[in-house]
Amino acid sequence: MKRFLLFLPLLVALVLGVVLFAGIGKDPTKLESALIGKPVPEFTLADLHNPSATLDRSLFRGEISLLNVWGTWCPSCRDEHDDLMWLANDKGINIIGLNYKDKREDALVWLERLGDPYQTTIYDPKGILGFDLGVYGAPETFVIDAEGVVRYRHVGVVNPKVWEETLLPVIEEARGNS
Repeated sequence: MKRFLLFLPLLVALVLGVVLFAGIGKDPTKLESALIGKPVPEFTLADLHNPSATLDRSLFRGEISLLNVWGTWCPSCRDEHDDLMWLANDKGINIIGLNYKDKREDALVWLERLGDPYQTTIYDPKGILGFDLGVYGAPETFVIDAEGVVRYRHVGVVNPKVWEETLLPVIEEARGNS
């Protein structure tokens, strides 16, 4: 037993080293999603601005959209907000918001103060749709094609570089397949 205890720290260090080595060089913004190539999960949730209106996945039919997962509690969401405003206002991109695990009042004040880049905002206070999408946190952004199929998942802030190098090519490919 004493011999085993002598080797235990070595064994723990070896296992930890293998785990860390396996993650080196991987891009944390490229988390795989089981939903790629599949329709947005079914849901029925309220509209953030109009609690009596219910929204469902038909929201994603007819036009390519970005589904942006955000919350007022998320500092990175604040960092990307101006870039989302730019995409919506200057580039004409259809952005659907998913207000994730937030308070309605806080979210409404946020959008009033910072501007609202979203065509529609789904209110998901319990994270139900977020869970079905496999959301780890915020911000996350999904490219949804005009048929309501998930084409891409981006974890992290959307900025001009991410737009030009990652999201725009996916959107252009989705447009070509429509």
